[in-house]
Amino acid sequence: MDGGGNLEASIEQLLNVEKQMRLAGDVAGTKKAVTDILQLCFEAKAWKTLNDQIVLLSKRRGQLKQAVTAMVQQAMQFIDQTPDLDTQIELIKTLNSVSAGKIYVEIERARLIKKLAKIKEGQGLIAEAADLMQEVAVETFGAMAKTEKIAFILEQVRLCLDRQDYVRAQILSRKISPRVFDVDPLKEKKKPKEGENIVEEAPADIPSLLELKRIYYELMIRYYSHNSEYLEICRCYKSIYEIPSVKENTVLWVPVLRKICWYLVLSPHDPMQSSLLNATLEDKNLAEIPQFRLLLKQLVTMEVIQWTALWNTFKDEFDNEKNMLGGSLVDKAAEDLRQRIIEHNIIVVSKYYSRISLKRLAELLSLSIQEAEKHLSDMVVSKSLVAKIDRPMGIVSFQIAKDSNDILNSWAMNLEKLLDLVEKSCHQIHKETMVHKAALRS
Repeated sequence: MDGGGNLEASIEQLLNVEKQMRLAGDVAGTKKAVTDILQLCFEAKAWKTLNDQIVLLSKRRGQLKQAVTAMVQQAMQFIDQTPDLDTQIELIKTLNSVSAGKIYVEIERARLIKKLAKIKEGQGLIAEAADLMQEVAVETFGAMAKTEKIAFILEQVRLCLDRQDYVRAQILSRKISPRVFDVDPLKEKKKPKEGENIVEEAPADIPSLLELKRIYYELMIRYYSHNSEYLEICRCYKSIYEIPSVKENTVLWVPVLRKICWYLVLSPHDPMQSSLLNATLEDKNLAEIPQFRLLLKQLVTMEVIQWTALWNTFKDEFDNEKNMLGGSLVDKAAEDLRQRIIEHNIIVVSKYYSRISLKRLAELLSLSIQEAEKHLSDMVVSKSLVAKIDRPMGIVSFQIAKDSNDILNSWAMNLEKLLDLVEKSCHQIHKETMVHKAALRS
């Protein structure tokens, strides 16, 4: 195609052919005519004409769905071959407007929006990119491959986190159930029944399910780090640790296991934390990092931990985390670590004492009386502990106040035990008497 007039004439001829085919209802012929028009524009590098023809062809009366689909799919192949960025954006926007509201090209539209969002992000317009991505609800697309859906939603979550929109990031992340990553992809592949939508194959650039699992949990770690939800961060690292490719590679699992240990120690004491702590201690791989085994052992042992001694031992390991995979711990981690050690010590004291003076408690915790009282009160408020402080006397009582029913039940239990003992004693005496009588007779 040398001259512009020559191109116009060729397009005009093909448009007439397309009209005849369309009105005759010839699907193959219409698709061929439409794709030939786009190919002519592409070969002539007439990008403006290409955009105009795409809009024109899509708006023709009674245009066939198959022809629109073929046109959009073909034009998408030209996107990466555009001469400059402006032309590329213009072509994507044209295809976007053509495919808007058409279910039969919803997958193509989602891919186009993802491309456009990538360009916007490259220009530093993260808010615009995030808004663009949120227009598309891929979870409703029946024909899109599962991995592609997950990858798209993860991209939406990442952009929301980048613009620090944590509420929307959480809403979007809930569209992905963590159970979806545990499904065996080989068992998943089954032939579609008659009448069902045929699910498309995912494009080559979409990561595998296990890789998506790692990306998902890394994004969730970013989300939970914002609110310093240590136990949730720990559970995310635990899920990454369970991925086969991570577990088989020492270089990958050592930093992840270190993070699990740190976040377990930083998590407030509750049943879930205790269960994870004991499960981690049983992990054979922990022998490779003995320092962390020692740290977890100290938390499990019901003994008072001296904060200064512990901090001196682990300070270097704590500072080392920033050079490890996953980066440094959250900003106020050192302060929270001290808080957890104090809480552990208070729980230990409550196990050994039913009543203790505030002065002695403060000595055991290496704190001032005011600080000890504050930490104890915080734990009572969060229901981690049951305690009462008699301030005039300066005494802390860890005993649980019993109601009248509990007291009566304990008395009834004691009486039952006493009667059991009396009955057993009578039985033993009777037995001895019988044996003695039998011995006398003989």
